[in-house]
Amino acid sequence: MKSLRKSNVTATIIKNMAPHKEREDMDKLTYASATALAQSIRAKEISSEEVVDAYLQRIEEANPQLNAVVQLTADAARAQAREADAALAKGHIRGPLHGVPMTIKDNIETTGVICTGGTKGRASYVPKQDATVVARMHDAGAIMLGKTNLPELGLTFETDNLVYGRTNNPYDLSCTPGGSSGGEAAIIAAGGSPLGLGNDMGGSIRLPAHFCGIAGIKPTTGRVPRTGHFPWPGNWLDMLWQPGPMARFVEDLVLVLPIIVGVDWRDPSVVPMPFGDPRMVNLKSLRVAFHIDNGIMSPSREIVEVVKKTAKVLSEADMAVEEDLPSGIEQSYEIFFGLLAADGGAGMETLLHMVGTTEMHPWTNGLLEVCRATAMTTADFTRLMLKWAMFRSSMLSFMRKYDVIICPVCAYAAPPHGGTLAADRIPAFSYTMTYNLTGWPSVVVRGGTSPEGLPIGVQVVARPWREDIALAVAQNIETILGGWQRPPL
Repeated sequence: MKSLRKSNVTATIIKNMAPHKEREDMDKLTYASATALAQSIRAKEISSEEVVDAYLQRIEEANPQLNAVVQLTADAARAQAREADAALAKGHIRGPLHGVPMTIKDNIETTGVICTGGTKGRASYVPKQDATVVARMHDAGAIMLGKTNLPELGLTFETDNLVYGRTNNPYDLSCTPGGSSGGEAAIIAAGGSPLGLGNDMGGSIRLPAHFCGIAGIKPTTGRVPRTGHFPWPGNWLDMLWQPGPMARFVEDLVLVLPIIVGVDWRDPSVVPMPFGDPRMVNLKSLRVAFHIDNGIMSPSREIVEVVKKTAKVLSEADMAVEEDLPSGIEQSYEIFFGLLAADGGAGMETLLHMVGTTEMHPWTNGLLEVCRATAMTTADFTRLMLKWAMFRSSMLSFMRKYDVIICPVCAYAAPPHGGTLAADRIPAFSYTMTYNLTGWPSVVVRGGTSPEGLPIGVQVVARPWREDIALAVAQNIETILGGWQRPPL
């Protein structure tokens, strides 16, 4: 299994597979990295059709227990795989993902395939155009297997809605995979997809990556177009969220991110910044700060141990590592939820009305009640925006001394279903909210395991526009600490 992570040995392993795919042979495909699969398809050591069939079979096995894939596009995927193989036979390679399967979160629009955003008003909505990120993945040769589940409007840290129901964690079906990209994280971890696309406003890529033991990145604000996402971009919350890739292995984030970045001439927030190559980063030159407690909610003992272990291995890799906490970071939770609730839920209610949703999930109702109770006056909102600006300035000043921050993703590992919803538990997610507020790139990679056998991720944060550094450090952590581990499902 592990050998497939290294693309230089993948060719030999895949070449020697029996034509009738025993269980072990199928596992070698479905637990390989997307990078390895792409190389083997291009080398004609295995066909795209064989790869797609293996993943569809794995979805058929695992999804009844997970409820992660909510729209399966099996016929279209097989047809596209045959087309990819035929093109390759003629010497045509569409792009770096030629013939590689993927999944897409169900709030990212896909031509001809239902995109609900988890809300009943869009239960039968079929987009006529791909989101920019989906179009770019298709142009690079990727093949969609299906759409994955999320909470209504992507607004909670668990994955459940009135259209498709609840998604389960592949490491423990009684636990949540997180949200809002919980369906993506669950099916990727379980071997039903090598990679996928999610989005992150308060931790929606990184938290499910942590709960499900995979890798994911929230890029710098303004790096990736949000055209074709639902809810649509707009208002002051624009600065909080970004689309990004999710996969079992960091090398696949490195492969996918350059494909989806850059101006699309539709999303005005995108900045045409150069994108660095993680392979060119000199790890020994990096200055690393780590912290284990942000002063909002203390993490569990095992979370603390994993962050400390990560700091230790980076120090042993000759990086300059010291424990340091940014001044003012304890404001993260107050500022984030102030921004979310500032309009008293008016924006959320307008959105639900626009799409025709009249019956909401209880969690959506609960969030609206909180927002209505905390609506701000114009003066209060002005003060909040000033506070946010000062927070961002203070955090940036801290980063002058460092290239990287290592910290928890959440205060605990994946809880039982419903375990994220109590008011006294929600501050646990402030560790990701911080870096939505700053807009900096942040990668999550598995660093350890809880006593219950649940994954524990670590968060790797870099300066703005330095995804290359965050990815390089995350890949180093993955190599030393093991990264993704196969679930028992």
